Amino acid sequence: MEFNKKAIADLEPNQAEVNFSVFARNDMNEVIGGVRCTCYWNTLHIEVLWLSKSCRGQGIVNKLVKQAELFAIENGCEKAFVETTSWQAKPFYEKAGYEHVATLPDRPKGHASQYLTKML
Repeated sequence: MEFNKKAIADLEPNQAEVNFSVFARNDMNEVIGGVRCTCYWNTLHIEVLWLSKSCRGQGIVNKLVKQAELFAIENGCEKAFVETTSWQAKPFYEKAGYEHVATLPDRPKGHASQYLTKML
């Protein structure tokens, strides 16, 4: 941390990291989906996004991500970052305005990790 502080004097301290989750619930108050995130270095990091299979295609995931983005903006984030894999949600994130910036092939073996970002 001292090395980083010397390079970037106003670098956000680790203690300023904000961890949060946003949940979707059904009419019976059961959790049907959620997104787990961290805000640090002026960036929203989407770590996990999940929605019950029976609830997909209803726009719920869009609302979860939008709520996470709004919370991140309120906490000083200017951009968002997400890692997904080749069989997961790359098309969803691209439709939500995220731009593909990198691919790490064969991670996991036989697939690829996709990295996307978005200005908030």
